Amino acid sequence: QVQLVESGGGLVQPGGSLRLSCAASGLIFRNYAMGWFRQAPGKEREFVAVISWSGAYTYYANSVKGRFTISSDNAKNTVYLQMNRLKPEDTAVYYCAADLWGTATMTLSDYDYWGQGTQVAVSS
Repeated sequence: QVQLVESGGGLVQPGGSLRLSCAASGLIFRNYAMGWFRQAPGKEREFVAVISWSGAYTYYANSVKGRFTISSDNAKNTVYLQMNRLKPEDTAVYYCAADLWGTATMTLSDYDYWGQGTQVAVSS
């Protein structure tokens, strides 16, 4: 059974940092692309970042480019999202997702497995 478990969310002041983790089990981690998405209250879930199984390819939404960094540790079957210079508009529930075919897209429907989400709140 595939499981994705996010952690690391919390409350942070504007300009602060958080690192989210997503631990995967039940899949051959290196065959998948892993993505981070987020959903703010009253809004649709949106793409944040993606990393290929090798780690050689990453892609970011324009809204987070230069502030967020996605990385992975295949030995630990874990993907990370380092979030720096956080803004109030980054407040959302953050989800990690696994793309079975490793295509590393921005499209929600291309992802096969999802975690339960972790809340990030940016406020003074």
